[in-house]
Amino acid sequence: MAVEAFLPTLSTVIFTAIIDSINPCAIGVLILLISTVIATAQTKQKMVKLGIAYISAVFVTYLLAGIGLMAFFTTIPQYLAEYISILVGSIIVFAGLVEFKDFFWYGQGFSLAIPPEMAKKIHDYAQNLSVPGMIFLGAFVSAVELPCTGAPYLAIILVLKQNFDFTALLLLILYNFIFVLPLLVILFLAAAGMKITEIKMWKERNRPYMRLLTGLLLIALGWLLIFIANGTINFG
Repeated sequence: MAVEAFLPTLSTVIFTAIIDSINPCAIGVLILLISTVIATAQTKQKMVKLGIAYISAVFVTYLLAGIGLMAFFTTIPQYLAEYISILVGSIIVFAGLVEFKDFFWYGQGFSLAIPPEMAKKIHDYAQNLSVPGMIFLGAFVSAVELPCTGAPYLAIILVLKQNFDFTALLLLILYNFIFVLPLLVILFLAAAGMKITEIKMWKERNRPYMRLLTGLLLIALGWLLIFIANGTINFG
C-alpha cells in the first residue's frame, strides 16, 4: 500500500544544495587555484577575474549537465525508469555510507574523492592563468569532481524529473547557484585579505562534519528515490 505524501521540493532543493556546496572537493580545488594565482604574484583584481571565470564555468557545466540528464530521464519508459531509479537510489545510499565512514575513518579504504592522477592534471591546468584557461579548468573539474560531488545532484535531478517543467528548471538553476555560492564567498574573502592558509585550516578542521552531513543526506535521498520508484511513496 502506497503512502501519499507531499514533497517540499523547494526546501529539499535548497537543503541539498547547501550540504553539497560545502563539499571539500569543490572547495579544495578553488583553494588550489587561489594559491597558484597568489604564488605567481598576480594582482587581486586578476585573481577575482580568474576565479569568477572558473566558478562561472563550474556553474554552467553543472547546469547544462543537469538539464541534459533531466531531459534524458524523462524520455525513458516508465517501467524502465523505475528500475533505473532504484539502481541509482541504491548507489546514492552506498555513497552516503562511504561519506559516513569517512567521518570516523577518513583515508581508510574507499573514499569519494578526486583521483590522484586527476588532481595532478588539475594542478597542471591551474598554471594556465588566463580566462579561457580557467573556463576550461572549470569544465574539466566539473567532470572529474563527479565521484565526489555528483551523488546529491543526481538525486535532486531524479526528484525534479518527476515534473520536468519550467519550475523544475528554475529549481535546478537555484541549486547550482547555491552550490557555487561558498566558492564565491571564499574567493572574495581571499581578495579581501584573508590568508589562504586560514581557509585551508578551516576546510581541514571541518572536513569530517562536511562528510557526515553529506553522508546522512545521501542515505535519506537514496531511500527516498527507492521508495518513490517502487511506489511505496506517492508525492502529490
